Amino acid sequence: MENKTVKNKRSTTPGRVIVFILLLIGAATMILPFLWMLITSLKEANLVYTVPPQWIPDPVKWENYVRIWTASNLLTGIKNSVIVTSIVLLVNTFTSTMAAFSFSKLKFRGRTALFIMLLTTMMVPFAVILVPLFIIYTKFGWIDTLLPLIVPASLCNINIIFFMRQYMTGLPKDLLDAAKIDGCGYFSAYWRIFLPLSKPAIVANVIMLFMTTWNDYFSPLIFTHSESKQTVQVAIAMLNSHYIQQTDVPLMMTASVIAILPVLILFIACQKYFTESFAISGIKG
Repeated sequence: MENKTVKNKRSTTPGRVIVFILLLIGAATMILPFLWMLITSLKEANLVYTVPPQWIPDPVKWENYVRIWTASNLLTGIKNSVIVTSIVLLVNTFTSTMAAFSFSKLKFRGRTALFIMLLTTMMVPFAVILVPLFIIYTKFGWIDTLLPLIVPASLCNINIIFFMRQYMTGLPKDLLDAAKIDGCGYFSAYWRIFLPLSKPAIVANVIMLFMTTWNDYFSPLIFTHSESKQTVQVAIAMLNSHYIQQTDVPLMMTASVIAILPVLILFIACQKYFTESFAISGIKG
């Protein structure tokens, strides 16, 4: 009985209350823009900027979600984004995890220097290499195709390599030694042992890579020109100037809601692995 009383007192300390209030304010600050976007997508255009704000649409304009497909290039943008994101996820997950396994478990000359060299590339802004990339892609004939969005992003991702290296470093090296005794090569040990054990970290990185690729706006804007090659983010941006009047905010919010749904669904479905990976990645074996 005394233990329960002590626990109850600890759970209602002023510090805990303050932390809870701050977290609640932070959560509300992040959720309100998405809530406003969803509500606005169901409004009429002339009711968007009413004062006080109308939090419950009246009338509810569900037809915005029908009209968006005929009033914009959104469907083509979604198809292109699905193609780019799917290929990047499949190829990059394989290449990045294999590189992380090599840096964490294999011993070879220059391993640390090579890894540091890769880390330094994170400090180079994309704008610095934009012009050289554009010239190279022009010579390859890749401009106004999906290849500039797929090929570089599929080769490797230093952020994922770094994160996965930290995670795999926490896995016991004895697993690799045992695999060698059983006759496994390095690739077999990576594929059969370390890859399955790294599932939480892989899922977390897949979520982040999906968000990065799906939400990419700058690269598609620079390297693609025709409407048939636009991704979903460029299609939404072009919606304002090419397909609707600037005052039709609900239609833009409708497109934004549709574009954010895949990311939201993926995060909710894989939230368990996402949090688990961050909890384990700092543990050293």
